[in-house]
Amino acid sequence: MSQNITIKVVSVNISERKGTTKHPVEYIELNSNGVKGDAHAGSWHRQVSMLGTESMSKFTQASGLPVKYGDFAENITTEGLELYKTKPGDKFIGAGVELEVTQIGKSCHGDGCAIYRQVGSCVMPKEGIFVRVVKPGKLKAGDTLTYIPKIYNALVITLSDRASRGEYEDKSGPEVVNQLKDFFNSIEWQFHVYHEIIPDDPNLLENRLMMARNNNYDIVITTGGTGIGPRDITPDVVSKLLDKQIPGIMEHIRIKYGAEKPNALLSRGVAGLMGSTFVYTLPGSVKAVKEYMNEITKVQKHLFLMLMGIDSH
Repeated sequence: MSQNITIKVVSVNISERKGTTKHPVEYIELNSNGVKGDAHAGSWHRQVSMLGTESMSKFTQASGLPVKYGDFAENITTEGLELYKTKPGDKFIGAGVELEVTQIGKSCHGDGCAIYRQVGSCVMPKEGIFVRVVKPGKLKAGDTLTYIPKIYNALVITLSDRASRGEYEDKSGPEVVNQLKDFFNSIEWQFHVYHEIIPDDPNLLENRLMMARNNNYDIVITTGGTGIGPRDITPDVVSKLLDKQIPGIMEHIRIKYGAEKPNALLSRGVAGLMGSTFVYTLPGSVKAVKEYMNEITKVQKHLFLMLMGIDSH
């Protein structure tokens, strides 16, 4: 889903105790903890639950059981979008409120849940979603919300004096781009990847990094300039701009590949957070890029969720 979609709120629901079905109310008041007066409100990432009538209809057809709004303990019942196809970071905006998706589905408690005992099964574990309140306000049946999918922006920077002059073809940068595309496609998150080639110039690199930070890029990956040559300046420039370092990733990569090829231990690559932008500095060879990206992509989804304050363990 790449475009914005308008959905309708068909019911708003509250329960005073956890593990019970919710009952429709005239309106709900959304605050920094979720739905005022609801048992699930709190300072966590699953503040407000949502379920689409599309999912409820599938349940009714499969089970033959009639259900009412709130029967699956959803705070907000909607129409117009299969909510389980959304992703963490997506938003719903309208009626003066703003909600951010934090989780798709949840664990089913089976017989330990009053909903399961009353209804016989539950659709929430697979097709319900959870959101947190970004902008508080009141919401009622009949209101509309605009679904706005989050698009992750990635910047790949190749540092090379010769490649920037056109003296040889840059191959490591395109490899990073391909690896990033594969990563985002594998988790089905929407993205844009931008790539540029610059000379080994510290001022120019710092300028590009600050641009990425100020424009809220989600991730920047550089390739080249991680050695000890006189023009190898990438880790030095990046390090002074990081607000938080993530040293374990690069340490792991150096040890893993350096065990067989000691030269891999000589890379000075660093990783960390610059504001809310992840930054990684990779060597300039295609082989090294593949090795580094193979390890980085194993943890990057978890890192994105951590940055959003979402516990994905």
